[in-house]
Amino acid sequence: MPIDEDKQIKAELLANLQERREKVKQMGKRESVERQKKRGKLTARERIDKLLDEGTFCETAMFGINRGTAFGMDKVKVAADAVVTGYGKIDGRKVYIFSQDFTSIGGTLSETHSKKICNLIDSAVKGGCPIIGINDSGGARIQDGIDALSGYGQMFFRNTLASGIVPQICAILGPCAGGAVYSPALMDFIFMVKGISYAFITGPKVVKAVLGQDISEDELGGAAAAQKKAGVVCRSENSEEECLQSIRELLDYLPSSNREKQPRRVDWGDAPDRIDDTIFDIVPANPKMPYDMHKIIERLFDQRQDGKKNYFELFPLFATNIITCFSRLNGWSVGIIANQPMSIAGVLDIDSCDKASRFIRFCDAFNIAVINLVDVPGYMPGPEQEWGGIIRHGAKMLYAYSEATVPKITITIRKAYGGSYLGMCSKDLGADTVFCWPTTELAVMGPEGAASIIFRKELEKADDADKLLQEKIKEYKTMFANPYQAAQHLHVDDVIDPAETRPRLIKALEAAIDKVEQRPEKKHGIMPT
Repeated sequence: MPIDEDKQIKAELLANLQERREKVKQMGKRESVERQKKRGKLTARERIDKLLDEGTFCETAMFGINRGTAFGMDKVKVAADAVVTGYGKIDGRKVYIFSQDFTSIGGTLSETHSKKICNLIDSAVKGGCPIIGINDSGGARIQDGIDALSGYGQMFFRNTLASGIVPQICAILGPCAGGAVYSPALMDFIFMVKGISYAFITGPKVVKAVLGQDISEDELGGAAAAQKKAGVVCRSENSEEECLQSIRELLDYLPSSNREKQPRRVDWGDAPDRIDDTIFDIVPANPKMPYDMHKIIERLFDQRQDGKKNYFELFPLFATNIITCFSRLNGWSVGIIANQPMSIAGVLDIDSCDKASRFIRFCDAFNIAVINLVDVPGYMPGPEQEWGGIIRHGAKMLYAYSEATVPKITITIRKAYGGSYLGMCSKDLGADTVFCWPTTELAVMGPEGAASIIFRKELEKADDADKLLQEKIKEYKTMFANPYQAAQHLHVDDVIDPAETRPRLIKALEAAIDKVEQRPEKKHGIMPT
């Protein structure tokens, strides 16, 4: 074959390749892309470009197409089969990503669509890299029938196998209904955006038909409802750009996989021996007076030189009586669980126990130390909590703390009564180090309730029961309204000056970083439901 002819053939092949690539990159029809824009939504490819470091995205399975032929699908060509898959970098770290394309047949899931995502998850697990899924889909492609449902099942299976091996993060940036919600639910963190994101098992039309109730998509499963009411979504952001930036920020605290040890990638420059002489002023001596635990977190953990918030909070609108967030301690990524006295006094209830236990298990799976800031009056009383299963939900926290083998450090700020003392990771549940501030009260119950029970017979016989009760409350406080008996009995490692809390936490953390704990061999435990 003449050289010129050879070159021409190769040039035509390359031109054909380029044409095919460009056609796929155009995604759905022009009017579909325009509709996406009018809704204020980015396209699947724009989302990837905004999330990843510039120029790092490598697409996989670009030419995948739907194999279904029923109901005219043999005449429809769906670009990339409505999902863009590949890998790239975030702050220089490799991640795998898929982004559903709503402009192509509504981003619906087919057999090929599912296989692209499943292959991506398999590659991420092998490579030890985080998975990011961007969901914007009309659900299963009806024309694919059972093959589409099978595709969802295969995704659920892989989400489950990947759990605890690599972080899985989902952004729902459009509709997500029916069985489609369960892949996000099996991932570690879900983000949504107000005004464009919806997640529910059955939509408003079904609710109306079955229950006769009128409700909008936003009320039923919008970003705010899915976080504040359902506790499904860890963050509901105001825009797609804000959402994608939050995902980048979250990843900064996480390892790429469970193969990595305690993460320590970023040093904000805060001194490990920094003393804070005014932190004690935040906490009222009266155990019934509220204060904002966020202020304690801001002061104890590494402070940023750029003035930005030094913690990343999860579920900030759900179960607000407990705080779960990531921060840094001398550069180490740590998970923080803290009672919030500003919200129903920081009690433990069904939702807060669920919120905390899942966070504990995530941290343990990925070798992230857990720091517990305790100021808890007990478990929420009442028939609603009892009938709702506070016993089994509360047991989840006990199980999660006991199961966790990462460094666990507990500091009681002001009080811990009854079972909630144990529920916030006491020495008995495996805390490596337990500190107390001098304000700490550790007891079976609060002074007023305890005195009225212990001295009930004396109070019944007393001429002035109220006066005697106050004397007995004072007596009980003298004995238990301090941390020293607990320290004498070795339930507490040290009572510390609040000003020295930060350096003491750092020393305790770094002492436990390389600890090894063995658990009895078993297939798996049975976590309370």
